[in-house]
Amino acid sequence: MILLNPGPVNVSPRVRAALSREDLCHREPEFADLQASIRARLVEAFAPAGDFTAVLITGSGTAALEAAVTSVLSERGRLVVVSNGVYGERIAAMAGAARLPHTVVAGAWTEPPDLEAVERAVAAPDVEAVAVVHHETTTGLLNPVADVARLARRHGKLVLVDSVSGLAGDALETDALDLVVGTGGKCIQAYPGLGFVLVRREAMARLSTHPRRSLYLSLAVHHEAQERRTVPFTPAVQLAYALDEALAELLEEGVGSRIRRYATAAALLREGFEHLGLRLVLPPALRSGSITSCWLPPGRTYAGLHDGLKVRGFVIYEGQGRLAREIFRVANMGHLGRSDFERFLEALGGALRS
Repeated sequence: MILLNPGPVNVSPRVRAALSREDLCHREPEFADLQASIRARLVEAFAPAGDFTAVLITGSGTAALEAAVTSVLSERGRLVVVSNGVYGERIAAMAGAARLPHTVVAGAWTEPPDLEAVERAVAAPDVEAVAVVHHETTTGLLNPVADVARLARRHGKLVLVDSVSGLAGDALETDALDLVVGTGGKCIQAYPGLGFVLVRREAMARLSTHPRRSLYLSLAVHHEAQERRTVPFTPAVQLAYALDEALAELLEEGVGSRIRRYATAAALLREGFEHLGLRLVLPPALRSGSITSCWLPPGRTYAGLHDGLKVRGFVIYEGQGRLAREIFRVANMGHLGRSDFERFLEALGGALRS
């Protein structure tokens, strides 16, 4: 089955084989070595020029994101959330659930944020951090993270980026960022279940003084343990094997090369979609390199299109929220090649005709 949903993704035989390595106790030095390898490879891949540390969290990307959101503020701080999709709304929901003061700068789901509105919100004296989604998976939209970061820096605020579906799929300059959230189960081409936060060491020292609002989802708790080559709770050991192997593959391919491979696949798909008469949701300048959203043709339902493709060996993804009945999404993440996408386009044509 070819997975064209934005995670879980198809993985390589090499990554799959890593799951069958020997059983290992997480309190043994062998696991400490494995954890240290993952943390070092994450920094090498995504923040080689900055003074960053990697914090691993057993859980989905959402778990890692919630750990970052609930750890980033002092007892007096406020968070600004830039929201133009479901995942921006999710950050605000996390802040609300933790009863953290926050301001939402909301915008249309198919447009970049209003940077003047973001700056007005960020300039408030009680604001300590701004959160923005790198790749808004709702539509496949890329947000102007660098512009938001410049505004935050101008006012001395921390920058938290949800790059759960962005890292290794689209370029992200981490130099001006403070916290970057990711997961193994998307463009890194591992399995879901292990997330992480890349944190600037200077920011991590600041976060360690903040209130610990969760027993499990506290960045400081995990970081302090991992710096001592241990863990505060039982991690997903076999998933760690697979993530380490996937990161080794990524570094061998090169992050830039993977981003270019995804961009080539996305261009192939988009040309095929237009040839089939489908309308794309976003203009070219806003599209990511790993997800394409299309409007459903008149008279078509997502369920019908999904089922027609699944019997042909392909899984696509529905829209979310207010777009659930209007669009479908196709991701080109994972260990897939040109022939997989060409076969998919042929299958899509057949499903649309049937």
